[in-house]
Amino acid sequence: MPTPFKNDHEPDLSYIEAAAKGIAPKLKKGNLVILESTSPVGATEKMAAWMAEERPDLSFPQQKGEMSDIRVAHCPERVLPGKILQEVVENDRVVGGMTRRCASAAVQLYRIVVKGECHVTDARTAEMAKLTENAFRDVNIAFANELSTICDKLKINVWQLIRMANLHPRVNILSPGPGVGGHCIAVDPWFIVHSAPEEAKLIRAAREINDSKPDWVVNKVLSKASTIKNPTIACFGLAFKPNVDDLRESPAMEVTTKLAQSNAGKILAVEPHISGLPPAFRDSGVELTDFHVALDSADIALLLVDHDAFQHVDRDLVKDKILIDTRGTW
Repeated sequence: MPTPFKNDHEPDLSYIEAAAKGIAPKLKKGNLVILESTSPVGATEKMAAWMAEERPDLSFPQQKGEMSDIRVAHCPERVLPGKILQEVVENDRVVGGMTRRCASAAVQLYRIVVKGECHVTDARTAEMAKLTENAFRDVNIAFANELSTICDKLKINVWQLIRMANLHPRVNILSPGPGVGGHCIAVDPWFIVHSAPEEAKLIRAAREINDSKPDWVVNKVLSKASTIKNPTIACFGLAFKPNVDDLRESPAMEVTTKLAQSNAGKILAVEPHISGLPPAFRDSGVELTDFHVALDSADIALLLVDHDAFQHVDRDLVKDKILIDTRGTW
C-alpha cells in the first residue's frame, strides 16, 4: 500500500513502523527485508532502525554495513491498476540496497519473477526515484491545468490550442482536467516538499495548482447554475481516471461533493464502473443514476472523467443544455 500523509502533508510512517515491528520477531540471520511502498526519503533506514530496536540480537546495515545479519532494500512498485501481474513481471525495477550486498540479495529475489532489468542503486535514490517519477507527471499536468484556466479567461479553446502547440516536434503538453487524483501523483510530491520545503518550490506550486483545480471547476459550475432556477446538475464520472472504479483522491469526487454541499441544485452522479452510491455521498442528496437518465434530466452536464462510455454524445440530446467539459471529450 502507499504511504499516506497526516495533516499539513506530513508523511505518516505508522504503517511502515507497524509492519517492521510485526515482522521483526520472525527474522533470522541472512533474511532479506524489502520495502516496496512509495515512501519519503529515509523511510527504509527508519524501517531498519525499528527492526533493530526489536531485535538487538541481530545486526542491521546501519550497524554493521556489508557484514550485517539482515539485508534491507527499497524497491518501489511500478504497476498500473488493471495490469498489476503483467507489470510486476515485465517492468524494469529500481533496486536500492542499504549496502551493496543488500542490493545484490534483492536483485536475486526479483530475478525469479521479473523479466525486465533490475537497476541497482542505494535505498535513498530508489525512494527518490519513485517520488520523482510522480512529481514529474504532476508538474506537467499542472502546466496543462494552469493553461486551461488562462485559456478560459482569454476565451481560447484550450484543447485546440494544445493540439496546435503539440505540432512542434519537441512539445508534448498533457491534457488538463478537473484536478489530479489517485494514491500516487496526488500524494507523493508532497513527500519531496516535506523533505526539502525551501528547495521544492516548483513541485509545491504544481501540487497547489492541481489541488486547486476542483474548486475552479466548482466555481465555474456555480456561476452557470446561478442563472437557472432549481437546476439539475449531472456529474459524469467519479473515478480518479478513465475506465476504472478507483475513487481514491478523485478530483471528480471532490467536485461532486462540493456541488452537493453548495445546495446549488439537484445533483446526479454517473459512474458506470461502480454499482452503488459511494459512502461519502450518504445523506448528501447526491443520486447515482445511469448515463441516459442523467443526460435527459440535466440542465447542466458536467464531464469529469473521460470514460469510454461517455465518448459519444448525441448532439441533439444536449443542444439545450449547458455543457461543461473538463476533459475535452464533448
